[in-house]
Amino acid sequence: MMTSPAHDLGAERAVIGAALLAPATVAELAATLNPGDFYRPNHGALWAAICRLTDAGTPADPITLAAHLAETGDLARVGGAPYLHTLISEVPSVGSAGYYAEIVAGHAKRREVSTLGLRLTQLADSGTDTADLLATGRALLDDTNAGAAWPPLIPLGTGRHLPVFPAHVLPGWVADMVNAVAEFTQTPVDLAGSIALAALSTAAGGRAEVEVRGSWREPTNLFTVVVLPPGSRKSAVFAAITGPLLAAESALTERIKPAIVEAELAARVAGKAADKAAMAAANADASGRDALLAEASAAAMQAEAISVPRLPQLVADDVTSEAVAQLLAEQGGRLAVLSPEGGIFATIAGRYSGTPNLEVFLKGHAGDMMRVGRLSRDALHIPKPALTLGLAVQPDVLRDIASMPGFRGLGLLARILFALPENTVGFRKIGADPVPAEVADAYRETLGALVLALAERTDPVVLPLTEDANARVLDIERAVEPRLAPGGAWGHVVDWGSKYTGAVIRMAGLIHLAEHLCDGWGRAVEAVTVDRAAQLGDYYAAHALAAFDDMGTDQATRNARHILAWIERTGSTTFTKRDLFRATKSATIRAVADLEPALSVLDAHGYLRQVDPPARPRTGGRPSSPTFLVNPEVHQPAATVHPIRDARRTA
Repeated sequence: MMTSPAHDLGAERAVIGAALLAPATVAELAATLNPGDFYRPNHGALWAAICRLTDAGTPADPITLAAHLAETGDLARVGGAPYLHTLISEVPSVGSAGYYAEIVAGHAKRREVSTLGLRLTQLADSGTDTADLLATGRALLDDTNAGAAWPPLIPLGTGRHLPVFPAHVLPGWVADMVNAVAEFTQTPVDLAGSIALAALSTAAGGRAEVEVRGSWREPTNLFTVVVLPPGSRKSAVFAAITGPLLAAESALTERIKPAIVEAELAARVAGKAADKAAMAAANADASGRDALLAEASAAAMQAEAISVPRLPQLVADDVTSEAVAQLLAEQGGRLAVLSPEGGIFATIAGRYSGTPNLEVFLKGHAGDMMRVGRLSRDALHIPKPALTLGLAVQPDVLRDIASMPGFRGLGLLARILFALPENTVGFRKIGADPVPAEVADAYRETLGALVLALAERTDPVVLPLTEDANARVLDIERAVEPRLAPGGAWGHVVDWGSKYTGAVIRMAGLIHLAEHLCDGWGRAVEAVTVDRAAQLGDYYAAHALAAFDDMGTDQATRNARHILAWIERTGSTTFTKRDLFRATKSATIRAVADLEPALSVLDAHGYLRQVDPPARPRTGGRPSSPTFLVNPEVHQPAATVHPIRDARRTA
């Protein structure tokens, strides 16, 4: 019969409530209790926040603690401000706080011993070498009995505990498809979600603009890039999410074919008429030549004025910058480059030409006028280009593009919404349910309808914001600006952060159009839509920080993050170096020796420590593999921080 781990929630509430009533007791209680000693994760988070405030010299009273938790984004996670007052109301006696702290600490020790037994059982069942198993057991017992203190965790960067893509903020028909595709392919929802945004951008880019406060306009095209390793089923997700765009492209082709045939015939007739008029003028005598020349000139101009429509093309894949410019000109300034690979970055960097060509992508994102001069053909003139980018790249590509000339300095990386989801390979469910037919049909039909409804618009629809929505944008701007200052949270990515508000506005326009298919262009964008887009903005802000951090990180730190991800995913509290190598072997960890730099990084940051090795067996034989213990804080639930949204709430 299963029993719950040892704990006493009443004692936990009494300790925290007493600390809130008498902040002066916190230092004494902290000598007995660590955040990891609490059974309830929200109690551990509350105790950690109380200790942080106390260490900073700030009394941890309920009002101060609530404000601090609201600022960090943890208030809702721990139960909200009302729960703090509930804790206070349940305190039997402040003077008994030490007694209850001992109870909490005692139960924590019992859970450690219980966990030790489970861990050793798991190691034995997995076939761990007997010598390693005995050494690990002794080390764990020694550590548990000694109660060795752990240093505070030093973050390895912003990539840990990244938020999951908030698919629920998308319109229902999009969210349903994103979730269903992620489930069927067993891929992170971030992949389908980011590509779905690119699909909406393909439909609306260049055809709609969002107007802020009557003067500032943002187009509705996006650049999204998802980072996942090989074998992540990126192509399957792309096919499911972007397939309806190709179907809509075929429908547009069928719609325009009669006009193309008619225009081609008219052009041939007019061309022959112009040739005939020119021949007549050439053969005329001097007395009648002027009149015939005028007729021939008019006929030539009439033939020249006939324009044959191009076949519609919504999506391109592996194309050069020059080809993108040509297609933009032919397609009225609108195009999407969608691909489950990142080869386009090497092409932009000059793989074929030897010279980087970023102008098309920079201006294509901003909507700035583009003129491309060509020696052999007429110059291209694109008044308001709208280029969409939707890619899935491998981690190595992300690191490579940071060093490509001009990518950071000229601002291409600043325009990208990065997503760095956790890899699901090795943990996928076999035989997952397929995408329901009604979900796929609704997505295909609705996305196709959006494409067809906006395709023939030559001038973009202007989507104004309501008064409340404009106020929301001002709140976002107020929250962002201090973060861009030197030393601010985004001071090192000021190029990306400066475009954050514009990206939120663009996503709000896409959500609005996708939710109001019939009359979206005839109504203003509401505040709730901006709020939903801001949740996407929070997500991409966290992932952008991780992406830029990863681009500037050395290999030892990358391997350390790889190991840390395995520790968190498996819940490991101890492991041997031999077991770790078997579990994390990769392209950059090819031998056990390759683990050394990464383990040193993790040790220096407080994530783990090596236990003293047992004495070498007198009988000889292979020595035990070194054993490492994991800081219990690693497995504490992490806070999901939403800096912009929380700043709006407290503004």
